[in-house]
Amino acid sequence: MGANMKAEWQLQEAKNRLSQVVDKAVNEGPQTITLRGKPTVVLISVDAFKKLTQRRTKLSTFFAESPLRGVTLDLARRTDVSREVDL
Repeated sequence: MGANMKAEWQLQEAKNRLSQVVDKAVNEGPQTITLRGKPTVVLISVDAFKKLTQRRTKLSTFFAESPLRGVTLDLARRTDVSREVDL
């Protein structure tokens, strides 16, 4: 981030500059608001929130819809090569 690209705000400053904090959250990414010097809240855009909270596809659905479904894999293990294990 450049010198003018702030991502952390003290609560009082965030209150005084709410429009700027919101604009930066929308255009530059998450903005952290601190309370008594500790990060307390992160302000993010609605689009970022939707990405974080959107419903995920079940793993079984992911595999069922995969373009690789139906591909046969050879999972046989070679027996002619031994592997040394260091205990």
